[in-house]
Amino acid sequence: MNNIVFGRYVNANTFVHKLDPRTKIFLLVLFSVGIFLQFTNNMTNLLMSCCYLGVVFILMIITRINILHLFKSLSMMWFMILFLLIVYMLTPIKEPNFPVAFTIFGKYIYWDTFVNLGYIVLRLMLLISLAMILTSSTRPMDMTYAFEWYMYPLKVIRFPVHEIAMTLSIALRFIPTLLDETNRIMKAQESRGADFKHGSLFRRFGAIISLIIPLFVSAIDRSEQLANAMEARGYDPRAKRTRYKVLKGNWRDAIALLIGLAAFGGIIFLLVYDHNYNQILFF
Repeated sequence: MNNIVFGRYVNANTFVHKLDPRTKIFLLVLFSVGIFLQFTNNMTNLLMSCCYLGVVFILMIITRINILHLFKSLSMMWFMILFLLIVYMLTPIKEPNFPVAFTIFGKYIYWDTFVNLGYIVLRLMLLISLAMILTSSTRPMDMTYAFEWYMYPLKVIRFPVHEIAMTLSIALRFIPTLLDETNRIMKAQESRGADFKHGSLFRRFGAIISLIIPLFVSAIDRSEQLANAMEARGYDPRAKRTRYKVLKGNWRDAIALLIGLAAFGGIIFLLVYDHNYNQILFF
């Protein structure tokens, strides 16, 4: 639990840390859209996936995030991967692109199942990595200001922009706090004889329940303490507020935006070219 970086700000003096939070959020959304664009040619999908992985690993090195922590965070995805594998195995494939891998009770299992599963898992891994880069290089209050800036036009329809931005910031800030609390409760329950790794399924399920209930109680207690502390300091979300720090872009943001927009434009161009090229081949 201590190795999970998601939601935990890492103080460093890197290029990514010095970027405006609005720029980082925009590039995160842009890169996320590019990740979910699927090409017609499987080889192009493979090459672009390798490019995405390379970019993410470079960003993690620049941001000084331990790559081993990412794989430890992804270890909790095994249940979801198994569930997706079962779903893909039961879903019929109309026109498979790959031969049969094996058969189960007379049902053909194609290699397409594993290709699609790998593609989905890779997408999730890239999204988690990008979220880790954003949260580890951006202070929670800066992220609040960035969310509020993006939602500012919604104030015209009296949308509670500041309240939503503050809620998102507190939720992100609570992630490492809850992880630390989970680790503390797990150690306390293990000292009382609970076993989270061995035993039958029902026994481990009972151990997890002994972890979840104290965690919920602790989370509610912490949220109540936070609300009381904010009220004691006179916090009023509807009051007009001044800011100690005003977000301002600089030359780093201009360079990052140019690189991000150029890369996204290249992805769109390659997507259109790949689609037209395959249409010409099959015509």
